[in-house]
Amino acid sequence: MTTTTRVDYQTDPSQYQHWSLSFDGPVATLGADFNEDGGLRPGYKLKLNSYDLGVDIELNDAINRIRFEHPEVRSVVVTSLKDRVFCSGANIFMLGVSSHAWKVNFCKFTNETRNGLEDSSRYSGLKFIAAVNGACAGGGYELALSCDEIILVDDHSSAVSLPEVPLLGVLPGTGGLTRVTDKRHVRHDLADIFCTVSEGVRGKKAKEWRLVDDIAKPAVFQQAVQARALELAAQSDRPASAQGVKLTPLNRVIAEDALRYTYVTVDIDRTARTATFTIKAPEGEQPTTVAGIEAAGSNWYPLVLARELEDAILSMRTNEPEAGIWLLKTTGDAAQVLAMDNTLMVNQNHWFVRETIGLLRRTLSRLDVSSRSLFALIEEGSCFAGTFLELALACDRSYQLMLPDEPGKTPTITVSEANFGLYPMATDQSRIARRFYEEEPAITAVREQAGRALDADAAFALGLITSNPDDIDWADEVRIAIEERVAMSPDALTGLEANLRFNGTETMFTRIFGRLTAWQNWIFQRPNAVGEKGALKVYGKGDKAQFDWNRV
Repeated sequence: MTTTTRVDYQTDPSQYQHWSLSFDGPVATLGADFNEDGGLRPGYKLKLNSYDLGVDIELNDAINRIRFEHPEVRSVVVTSLKDRVFCSGANIFMLGVSSHAWKVNFCKFTNETRNGLEDSSRYSGLKFIAAVNGACAGGGYELALSCDEIILVDDHSSAVSLPEVPLLGVLPGTGGLTRVTDKRHVRHDLADIFCTVSEGVRGKKAKEWRLVDDIAKPAVFQQAVQARALELAAQSDRPASAQGVKLTPLNRVIAEDALRYTYVTVDIDRTARTATFTIKAPEGEQPTTVAGIEAAGSNWYPLVLARELEDAILSMRTNEPEAGIWLLKTTGDAAQVLAMDNTLMVNQNHWFVRETIGLLRRTLSRLDVSSRSLFALIEEGSCFAGTFLELALACDRSYQLMLPDEPGKTPTITVSEANFGLYPMATDQSRIARRFYEEEPAITAVREQAGRALDADAAFALGLITSNPDDIDWADEVRIAIEERVAMSPDALTGLEANLRFNGTETMFTRIFGRLTAWQNWIFQRPNAVGEKGALKVYGKGDKAQFDWNRV
């Protein structure tokens, strides 16, 4: 392995060290009580509810448990079980001893987890309240910012703050600056003060500056939070009496050079620095009605697919950083994929189907923001249709084999209605709309071919693929493309891909990820932050940071 300890993104409440889940009718409570000695790696303690990647792995799992296992829950209260501290943010000593790659990937995952709260609020009617019952700093405030509303205890000491600039010489890494402006509309000059004073803002001023939605005295704080949670719950359409779907453990085998699941396989070639993802279509009769889908439960194919693909993406990001190019393949019957799409579309208003579509949407978005080169290989036996076509549309390039003399064997792709908005990107666009810059003639031309199996020449003519080599040129063209790609600077490719993939509409989410790539990749490596006397390195040691005063 390329990391000392493999990181596992799978967990369940029986294994939690940092969060507790409780339920009271339509309201769930996520209580933060981080185990100081439960860090994912040695060398630091998670004091004052400071967190590392392991804490957020649990948080991501807990939110998924609420989404799928507790459909009766309509609002979630995020609060602390520790006295006088909500969350002090990312553990500084963890950041100080971590590699640059670890820090950036940690920030990316925590971003995705927080974005996921807003995604569920928007699409699933699951609302979140941050009940800030103590000091709330850095990433702790960023977690609060990702909630729909923030209620701060008015006890004359509890404050919200983003102290990264004055204390650490870095920036808030999980969307803090962006959410303060884009989401909470804090005035520019007030935001400037807020982000450059380490002590933060408390009480009435925090509310006046729009840093929180409301404040409440300690004696009535819990009542105020509960009342608001019930008000938000009343606005949701999540079902009060539906039976939840338990998220059972994945069928997963971790081999030396592979990850193997029921429908997803990842083969790793460390010499070539590539990883090949193969996604398998459903087989046999699949449920098409709500009753059949509910009966399938955790074994329903689209849910299993989404969970397996998400786990594979996250595992490969963290545990195999040298596999710089991911080759995406599919196998199976395209008709089965299109039938799955139809079932999803017809039943998309049912809570379980809606949550499954949401998990697929967020998983495909994880692919979009992964700092790996993505090539789709559309070969014999492929089934890049509908939802599976999204995989190819997410790629930087796609190669489709053309067999002009064997029309019955030549690989095809098929567009379905699912490709026109069921899985919007962080830009709020479909991947087809992003591909064609919202230009209606090109999109209309593609829509007119929906449902038809398109060979490589037809797909190339529509602009849906990058290249259409025949069987004579296929092997050499693909091999050369891969070899050239893996020989390029990984740093340059990360910047290139992030720029080109998000080429149109900007949203709060794209700004968060764009700024993470540009700012954190730069600032996290500067001597002012991580040099021998950098602010991040000397934090907590009693030394004063030494800065290079040149503005760059």
